[in-house]
Amino acid sequence: MRIKSLTARVLLLTTVWSTVALVVIGLLISTLYRKSAERGFQDLLRAQLYNVINSVTIGDQGALSGSPQLGDLRFAQPKTGWYWVVEPLGTYTTAPLVSPSLGSALIPVPSVVEAPFDKNYERYYQVTDASGNRVQVAETEVVLDTDGRAARFRVTGNVDVVEDDVRTFSHSLYLALAGFGVGSLIVNALAILYGLKPLDKARAALERIRAGESEQLKGDFPREILPLANEVNALIDSNRRIVERARMQVGNLAHSLKTPIAVLLNEARVLEKSHGELVRSQAESMQGQVQSYLNRARIAAQRESVLARTDAEPALERLVRVMRRLNVETEFDLVVSPPHLAVAMEQQDLEETVGNLLENAARFAKSRVRLSAVEAGEDVKGAEASARRHWVELAVEDDGPGLEPDQIREALKRGRRLDESKPGTGLGLSIVTEISNEYQGRLELSRGEWGGLKAKLILPGVTKDVA
Repeated sequence: MRIKSLTARVLLLTTVWSTVALVVIGLLISTLYRKSAERGFQDLLRAQLYNVINSVTIGDQGALSGSPQLGDLRFAQPKTGWYWVVEPLGTYTTAPLVSPSLGSALIPVPSVVEAPFDKNYERYYQVTDASGNRVQVAETEVVLDTDGRAARFRVTGNVDVVEDDVRTFSHSLYLALAGFGVGSLIVNALAILYGLKPLDKARAALERIRAGESEQLKGDFPREILPLANEVNALIDSNRRIVERARMQVGNLAHSLKTPIAVLLNEARVLEKSHGELVRSQAESMQGQVQSYLNRARIAAQRESVLARTDAEPALERLVRVMRRLNVETEFDLVVSPPHLAVAMEQQDLEETVGNLLENAARFAKSRVRLSAVEAGEDVKGAEASARRHWVELAVEDDGPGLEPDQIREALKRGRRLDESKPGTGLGLSIVTEISNEYQGRLELSRGEWGGLKAKLILPGVTKDVA
């Protein structure tokens, strides 16, 4: 899933990085502490081993004697895993010396191949005693007199002491790192939110422009964002000038053509009937063509403007009110949902497209016409736009005879009239199609639920999502 929020991206990256860093640091510190604890444990056993060596001698009778006092009660308590043993080596025989904690039990001894002596003639290994304790053994062999009689000395310590120490340290360490991590994430989040707050202001300013509430990016922006805000404002000003210039040129052209076309229409009335009808029909066609291309030029000049916005409900209410006055025998229903629905097009273009559809519906309806404007579903797209754009669906439906599929195709052709008994030029649906296409929307015709024609317009809507 793609994250669109810049704040969420930065927060996610800092959270992931902080979590990974703290976990790695915790594991590293815990590992280093374990190694240090193991070295300290081994040094303790080595010191105890030489304390035992210094406390044991061989008497005149060749017997081992001595009573090592290591200052640790665990060597006096049975099955603790803390033992010391002194055994004779060589041909002479005598009873070994053992700590009270070992009693008559034996400590397994691996071969020299499995646990060789180091350069100091000491070796360290782990075994399991008769009580099931995992013990670390420190062992060496020492000559005790001038006759060459020697003894093997071993001191053991319970490995659980090291494990308990490391476990306690790790628990405290992880708690401390977790607290530090949570505190760091909160501080980072506050710093990021504060640092990106100007972008939030810029986004809110863009939303106000998109909603038609403002014409410029207004706000006190930092110097990193100020050039962008200035460029956006310059672009909006340039776009506004282009739109105004296009509107002025369209108005001038429409004014210059209005009088010649009106003259042709007037002259057509005094001509002979055959010639007059021909001139009149061609002048009306020319009038429609000129108006259509003027509309297209005007729309093309301003359709990309972010300032194009029309509130649907008041504009459609005006159209329905006019249609009710002109068609007193026809019932007109209006549904706008939600009430604040807005269309991203000029008001006169919206009124022209919907007005044409209402005129057609009123012309063929028996008694009822319904106009609805709703937010389109997420799967609805315009003629050329991407799925990310917001769309509005306007529908005009009547209870007239409706059209068959082949008639719908004919009706969409420019200047085609399926019913010559009804007034009109046959340009209405074509004009609606051209205007909707210029706004990257589309027109669809189908049979409605009342049996009549249903004309559905898909037009771009105004959304506050400017990201």
